[in-house]
Parts: sequence; structure tokens; C-alpha cells
Amino acid sequence: MPLPRIQATIVRKLCESGLLDDKQAESLFESPEDMSGDAMEAMLRDDYKVSEFQILVAKAAAFDLHPFNAARFVPGSKAFEKIDRDFCKENTVLPVGIVGEYLVVAVADPFNLAVTSRIFEMTQMKVSVVLALEQEIRNHLKAGEEEKTSPGFGDVMAGVELQFGVPGEEEIDIDEDDLEEESAPIIQLANRIIDDAYFSGASDIHIEPFENYARVRVRVDGVCMDKLQLPTKVCAALLARLKVMSNLDIAEKRLPQDGRIVYKQYNKRGLDIDLRVATAPLNHGEGVVMRILDKQKSTLPLTALGFSDENLALYRGLITRPYGMILHCGPTGSGKSMTLYSALNEINSPEDCIRTAEDPIEYTLPGLCQMQMNRKIGLTFASALRAFLRQDPDIILVGEIRDTETAQIAVEAALTGHMLFSTLHTNDAPSTIARLTEMDIEPFMISASLVCVCAQRLLRRVCKNCREPYIPVEREDLILRKALDRSGEIHRAAEDGCPSCGGTGYRGRVGIHELLATSEDLVKGINFKMETAKLKKIAIRNGMKTLHQDSMLKVCDGTTTIQEAIGNVPPDMEDIQKILTAGSLEAALAE
Repeated sequence: MPLPRIQATIVRKLCESGLLDDKQAESLFESPEDMSGDAMEAMLRDDYKVSEFQILVAKAAAFDLHPFNAARFVPGSKAFEKIDRDFCKENTVLPVGIVGEYLVVAVADPFNLAVTSRIFEMTQMKVSVVLALEQEIRNHLKAGEEEKTSPGFGDVMAGVELQFGVPGEEEIDIDEDDLEEESAPIIQLANRIIDDAYFSGASDIHIEPFENYARVRVRVDGVCMDKLQLPTKVCAALLARLKVMSNLDIAEKRLPQDGRIVYKQYNKRGLDIDLRVATAPLNHGEGVVMRILDKQKSTLPLTALGFSDENLALYRGLITRPYGMILHCGPTGSGKSMTLYSALNEINSPEDCIRTAEDPIEYTLPGLCQMQMNRKIGLTFASALRAFLRQDPDIILVGEIRDTETAQIAVEAALTGHMLFSTLHTNDAPSTIARLTEMDIEPFMISASLVCVCAQRLLRRVCKNCREPYIPVEREDLILRKALDRSGEIHRAAEDGCPSCGGTGYRGRVGIHELLATSEDLVKGINFKMETAKLKKIAIRNGMKTLHQDSMLKVCDGTTTIQEAIGNVPPDMEDIQKILTAGSLEAALAE
């Protein structure tokens, strides 16, 4: 019987189902030995009139899998919560749902076992596979992309122009008190701006007034881009509408105000997002910035945050310590909060009591008791931390260490049997020691309480569809050799991009990390009040990869470009290779 085993099993299953008779089966069994599976399926469809789904059922039985009719499947809003949509498109995988401790996924290729292994690594969940038709899986993934298409502004701006006057024509002066912020065009405009930003994948919305117009911009993958220009008086009405949605004082235009929009109350699309709103008086009027907090998204697993294998293994070991202090540092929007949430999600268990003090609460995690700060009534990080210490916690998260009082209580908590996570604004991991010292924390208390410091940034991922490989030369080659002592083919962004990345050459972002774990030498250096540069050399000798080195690793594996990496993290001043090859620590410190 020349037919391969799997194909022979498929033919037998079709015979058992009455879809093939003995003569047809015998003809198939006598097919050439090198007949591919696709060729046999084409023969079954064209010559024997067996439908694609009937072939799928037989194939599933041959592989001992369940067949899945993806054409009738309706994905829920959380379908891509565990697995990224881009990963699903690349590997033709459709997440179906969660049953108990299993994540059910539909695949078209039962031979691709590497995909299920990768999904397990990403989600830390057991994977149950069902078999579906490739085209039906792709249809779902394509439909999901179409649903995320931005609605545009053409129709809503037409209504705004009718009410407030067409731009370019002479405008009649209107008192701001007469503006009807509740009018339909302004309501539609406010909603459309938020909808468009969300579907564009933006993290922030900026509405900025100038002398003759106002500008609406959104930040996508860390880069601001223009979306809309509005007449000045339209901007005033728009800000009034946003203040109403945020429960802010409409009449107060001289002082900054902070608020929150629960957007689910104001839209019919069912978008369950919140917006953190901050207004400020500027030279040409009030401006507003809104941070989008997507409540439909869950925390990502640590494996999806960009940690190198070495850093991931080290970080996972450190966060399971019974007590101590883990600090994350970096500028606003560098991914600190997401990393902390992912770490807490990984160590969260019924045996531990976890308390968090946040401003604001960005994601709600099951099993965590979370507290929203409110400075107006005196509920600060320091007062929340002091209260937590009387509530028998095992793990505490403090949103940010801003002042000496918070820093002192945090160190005391870490020294008295609690695991404390927090964030700090410093440029890199070693300079965090100096920052704590400036807050009047004694060096011996820092060295005794600190477990690790993780500095991080977010770099844009180069688009996989249009990136261009090339061999670096001269300056670029020198940068790679100094950082990692390696060279070779890397990638750059295509000049005009492609439809997949919107013509930018980049799509999505990835984290880079500088993980400074305490060691005997580092403790001595902190206690002897060594300067930051020497502490950094000790950490490098102990195996720390600097932010620049980690960014170069992402360049070498094709995740980002060297232009993006250097634009966010400048090359190290120290000669890393000399520090690593120095005969002793004293010699390295003298470099």
C-alpha cells in the first residue's frame, strides 16, 4: 500500500463514514507514494465530491483531534487576551476559549507542534488543540482587523462646521458661556476622537490650543502623530464636553485639574475603557491630555514583555524571594506598570496576601486588594503604605516612591519580612542607589533591603512584513562590536513601510531591560558610598546587561533597528569588554 499512513487513515475514515466506496478507496490506496496531503485533498474534493469540512473531520480523527467548525464560531471580546493577534496571524492560530486550566486553540496544521509549545511558554497554560480549516481561521483574523478600522472624522466634522461655522470663513465671536457643550455635534466629535485613538492603538490623546487653531494628536508606539485641526471656539466647546465626562469643574480654567472618564457610559460600541484626564492652562487656552486605560486587556505574561532568556530566569527567581524591595525605574510610558502587574500576576496565589496602592488603578487583577490614591483627602502613598503594614500583607505594591517619607516606610517594610514592589524615576538601574541616598535613606539600609532594580524602556518593533536585511558597516558595526563583541546581518525599517505598519516601518513595541541584582560586591560598594559609575562597573562584572547592550540584542535578533535603539538609549560611556576582561574587580574599577 504505497499511500502514507496518515493519508491512508483519512481514506479509511471517509470509507467508514460512507463518503467513499470500496472502489474509490482502492483507487486512492494505489496513488503514488509521493503524493502530498494537499494533492490528495484536492483529488477528494474535485474527483470524489467530498466537502472540505468532511475531509477536516476525517483528518481530525486521523490525528486523534476534535474537528472545529470555525465558520460558525463567534469570538468573544477577550478572544485575543492571552495570545497576541499578530502571533495568531503569523501561525494561523485561532484562540477559541478557556476551559478550566486549558486554553483551547484552533489550528490548521496538526504537524506544527512548535506553535503549541510557544503558546504554553507565552501563557503558562495547558493547551488543547482542535482542528479547523485554514481559510476559516484566516477569515476570523481578517474580520477582527476590519473591526478595528478607525471610523474617521469626515461626517462628524461636517456637523461641527454647520454649528460653529466653516473654517476659513469669517467667524462670528461667540461667548464661551453660550457654547452648547451638550449639543450633538460636540458629543459626536468627543466620542469620535476617543474611538479613533483607541482603534489606532494609541496610548494617549493630546488636545493642544494654539493662536488660530487647536491640534489633536495621538501617541502610537511612543510617537505622536497629528489627527485633526479644530477652530479655537470648537476646541473650547470640546474641552467643556470632556470636563463634563470627567466630572471636572467647567468654570475653572486657571488651574490644572485631574479626572477620569468611564467611557463605557458614553458610547454605544461597548468599549470598556477608562481615560485618565489631565487639563492644564497654556498660553493660548486650556489643553488636555488623556491616557487610555483599556480594561478589556489583561496583563501580559512575563515571557511577552521582551526579557532576554537570561534576564527572565533571573527576574523570576528574584520576585519569589520572601522579603526585600524590587524597584522598577524609567520615564513615564516605559512599561513599568505592566511589568509590575505581570510579576504580581505570576506570583499571585491564595496563600499570599497582596495589597497595592496605585494612582490610578490601571488594571484590576483577581486576588489582589487594590487601593486608589486620593491626595485631596490625604490618602497618599505614604499613608496607604503605613496602613498596609497593619493589614498582615505578604506582598505590597506601591505605585511610586515620590518622597522621603514613602521611601523610608518602603525600606522598613522590606526589612520587616514583606516583599515590596515599587517604581522610581531614574535614568538607569545603578543611579537608583544615589536617588535613594538623596532621599536620606542610609546606605546600609539600602543594601540590606534591596533585592534588585530593573531599568526599562520601550522600543518600536520593526515591521516583520517589510523590514530589510543588511550588513552594518563602520559606525554601526563598531557600536555592535563594543556592546556585544559581535556583528552580522541586522534589519532596518523600509522607507515607505507597508499597509501592515501604516507606512511607518514599525509596528508594536518591545521592552529592553537592565537588571541589577544585589551581590556581595555590590552591597560593599553601596555601604562604602561608591559613586554610581563604580557601582555600574561592579554590576557589569556580576553579569548585568546594560540597557544599551539589551537594545543591541534586540537589534541582532531582528526585533528592532539600530536607529531606534540608539535614539532611545545612547551607547555606554564605559568600555564593557574591558570591564569584563579585567583581571580583578579592582582593575575593572580603575578602568
